[in-house]
Amino acid sequence: MRCRAVTLIILLGTAVPAAAQVTGSISGPVTTPRPRAPQSPAPQAPSGGEQGSNPFLGSVPQGPPSPEPLSLSAKDAVERALRNNLGLLLQEQSASSAGGARWRALAELLPDLTSGLSERRQVINLEAFGFPAEPSIVGPFNVFDARVFLSQPVFSISGINDAKAASLNVKAEKYGIKSARDLVVLVTLNLYLEAISADSRVASVRAQRETAEALFKQAQDMKSSGVVAGIDVLRAQVELQTQRQRLIAAQNDFEKLKLQIARAIGLPVGQAFVLTDKIPYEPLRAMTLDTALARAFESRADYLAAQSRLEAARATRRAANGALFPTVSFDADYGAIGQTVDSAHSTYSFGATLRVPIFDGGRTQARRIEADAALRQREAEFADFKERIEYEIRAALLDVQAADQQLQATQTRVQLAASELEQARDRFGAGVASNLEVTQAQESVAAASDIYIAALYAHNLAKASLARAMGVAESAVIAYLGGKQ
Repeated sequence: MRCRAVTLIILLGTAVPAAAQVTGSISGPVTTPRPRAPQSPAPQAPSGGEQGSNPFLGSVPQGPPSPEPLSLSAKDAVERALRNNLGLLLQEQSASSAGGARWRALAELLPDLTSGLSERRQVINLEAFGFPAEPSIVGPFNVFDARVFLSQPVFSISGINDAKAASLNVKAEKYGIKSARDLVVLVTLNLYLEAISADSRVASVRAQRETAEALFKQAQDMKSSGVVAGIDVLRAQVELQTQRQRLIAAQNDFEKLKLQIARAIGLPVGQAFVLTDKIPYEPLRAMTLDTALARAFESRADYLAAQSRLEAARATRRAANGALFPTVSFDADYGAIGQTVDSAHSTYSFGATLRVPIFDGGRTQARRIEADAALRQREAEFADFKERIEYEIRAALLDVQAADQQLQATQTRVQLAASELEQARDRFGAGVASNLEVTQAQESVAAASDIYIAALYAHNLAKASLARAMGVAESAVIAYLGGKQ
């Protein structure tokens, strides 16, 4: 299962740097997973017992398990994952948090309307306020006051740009949700493809075990007839035990992959299910680099999110600069005041306030420095993004082409290995060769089958990776794999 481990590391280790901190953003730069190991070390994703720390490998199960096994197609698995995957749910909450920040920024521009009701009994010392009088003590007397207060910012460059930056960040987080959905699709399909590859490997090893059993029985019969020596029987028995061990390992890998699928798509613990789709082969229609690039720049949510964050950083810098400009606000109140409710009379006040910043201890300068640094960071990230997208598209197209050629080559190898085994069995049955040739031919068939299954898996993953690189994983990846939308 080396191919599976490598792919999962690439998929989750380099696909979304923000996956480990979903509470921030999912729509950062994305590296398309490759169906083979990279030449340079890649960041490592959680593996084995640590996989649960990656939110895209977890979920929030819904409902109790059903007594009957579920029939689960690739499309069903994707739909369940899009409802229950933990990484996507966390990203949706991150977008909600950005919406709250937007309302907080808007509150600085919207009217502030409050009301108050008070009734008190008091005694006043007039002399304390500079009014010499006899007597200087007034009261006790009652004061009743019911009043509505209004404060409305009229002009604030800083507030306007803060609100614009917050709105752009909300837009970026919404793109982040789409990017997270694409990643959930890719992770789910990767696990599903791994599982059906493992299922195919189980079937292949089971067939090899049955062949080994038949050859062992044949060797025993031929030894009883005095045609072959005892070492041929021993060699056949060793091969049979080897195939049995391989079958146990293959079945164990398959069941563990099913557990990973259940964790990622939100199936209840203990829910039995059956994978209904077989490992597909569907050649990809010819696609030019220009077409793929145009689609990526139009559809990739992480690219559009980076664009929105760049605009938000520019608005934040304008807001920092705007803190040096005067602000104007309108304030008013209206209510009734008197000694009692019945004797209260209406009163009001209104006016405008002009505030001119003179010295704030360097807070505005500090904010400007931070905003400039954040803007330069976003500009650098965005400048890198276009080149990165072109690299990912080119690499994905190369992977699809290479995987298709490798698949064709492995199909020929499987046919040749099967023919070699058939001839070796005939030679052994005719007594003109020992079963050493048969054992070697069996190993060739086993190796060819494993390579074919791995090549088919790599071909499908390459197509899914291309869909992800173009930003259309959710809408197109099932069709790319040969299924129906």
